Amino acid sequence: MPAEVTVLCAVSGPAETDVVLALGAPGAGTSVTRRCGDLAELLAAAAAGAGTVAVVSADLPGLDREAVGRLHGAGTRVVAFADDGPAERLQALGFEAVLDGPADPRLLDAVRDTGRVDDPLATHEMDLSALSGGDVGGVPASPGAVVAVWGPVGAPGRTTTAIELAAELAGLGGRRSGRRRRRQEAPAPPTGSALLVDADTYGSCIASRLGLLDDAPGLAAVARAAAQGTLDLATLGRHAPVVEGRLRVLTGITRAARWPELPASAIEVVLERARSLVDWTVVDCGPLVEADELLMYDTHAPQRNGATLAALQAADLVVVVGAADPIGIQRLVRGLEGLAEAPVPVPASRLVVANRVRSTAVGPDPVRAVSDALQRYAGVTEVHPVPDDGPALDAALLAGRTLAEQAPSSSAREAFADLAALVRERVGAPVPA
Repeated sequence: MPAEVTVLCAVSGPAETDVVLALGAPGAGTSVTRRCGDLAELLAAAAAGAGTVAVVSADLPGLDREAVGRLHGAGTRVVAFADDGPAERLQALGFEAVLDGPADPRLLDAVRDTGRVDDPLATHEMDLSALSGGDVGGVPASPGAVVAVWGPVGAPGRTTTAIELAAELAGLGGRRSGRRRRRQEAPAPPTGSALLVDADTYGSCIASRLGLLDDAPGLAAVARAAAQGTLDLATLGRHAPVVEGRLRVLTGITRAARWPELPASAIEVVLERARSLVDWTVVDCGPLVEADELLMYDTHAPQRNGATLAALQAADLVVVVGAADPIGIQRLVRGLEGLAEAPVPVPASRLVVANRVRSTAVGPDPVRAVSDALQRYAGVTEVHPVPDDGPALDAALLAGRTLAEQAPSSSAREAFADLAALVRERVGAPVPA
């Protein structure tokens, strides 16, 4: 005989009593262990292991994707009552099942089936679309790829790399410079749509770097929509306007103090929706990957590095950027060690970029010197060098443009074009979204 399913009930209104009686009836296979008056009590009961399933109302104050993620983290699955609200929004919040209301005759079956799933994020044997009253209307799976650009502290060039990589993946500037084209006789690289996301919670600057007059934090806006389950492609596209060609930009927070507006649970949804909007999503990440909040607090606390960790976990490829000088190489070696010990799984597919390679900093053969150092101290066998082209980068910064637009024949632009080709090779060209 299957074990009895323990239930936490957080249903508002007079129907709460009927739900408790139905779940606690003899032979139901379920029992209500806690009747919660608000979200805080529900989260506390779930953290204490008081129930394996939470039955909640759609209008429970504070109920969003972050709260559902905390319930899942405590091992509690969630069944929600849609009432008069849209079932699609509740499905987007991550609930296991959505019912029409407290009087829905499928209540007992939904709670029992949900409570017998070991993993709250696993695919259920039950038909979730039937439990939600039909088609949930979610965003279809998309072939778009996500590339995270990360690097250690010290301004190694993460933002520059992210901008130029996104520009090349979007096909800005057309063909490469004539010098490389004559030498290789290569056709123009394939173009696609790209979204550049500024997820740096310490020093976001993509809006200023590209000369965008409207510096409203687009990422914070779509993160709020994702947390409420209302983020769709139209909303994402409205907050990520096209700045040039097929390149969109989702600007970051305007002040570092606004980092709590970018929770990891919302960033996960934003990046998943981005796969349906564009072919390539390039995320400029912050420099830190530690989850110190877990050591500083006994209870749940917001994580400043949550946006970076969410991007790294969602990425199909991680581009690791380090400065090509003695201090930058040392930081890069330590950063690669820290990335391997990140509190979230990071994809093994990585490209290491040595930025601003110059003989004045590392000797007469800078590419070989940097490659040998990284191979010796970090075990990196493949390094992609980007030469130091200060005049071209300064001109692009002054004009608020990419190298592909401002200085297409620059040596740095050539290196970023090669980097984009490597990314396409590693990830594979996605089917156009």
